[in-house]
Amino acid sequence: MTQGHTITIDKSDERVRVVRDGQVLAESGRALVLRETGCPPRYYLPPEDVRRDLLTASDTQTYCPFKGTASYWSLPGAADLVWAYPDPKPGVAEIKDHLCFYDVEVF
Repeated sequence: MTQGHTITIDKSDERVRVVRDGQVLAESGRALVLRETGCPPRYYLPPEDVRRDLLTASDTQTYCPFKGTASYWSLPGAADLVWAYPDPKPGVAEIKDHLCFYDVEVF
């Protein structure tokens, strides 16, 4: 990490649910919460807790110098709604293949 930039990853004690247009896309009591300097907390969900059958792989990829290269998935009318790091950098290895959504409900 660069000076002043930190990332922490913890097991969440909360349940996380992702709902779009009334449809539950994911629900998990096993989410990881990633806190990164300058960013809102992000919840990474195990792939088994995500309705991957509803998602379509996207050609989009982005690169983060701290986490690595992200792959994206879309829903009809919601491009690149979810992402994951299939080969994350060693410092964040525990998020490997976990999926992250922009909007989640935490309860």
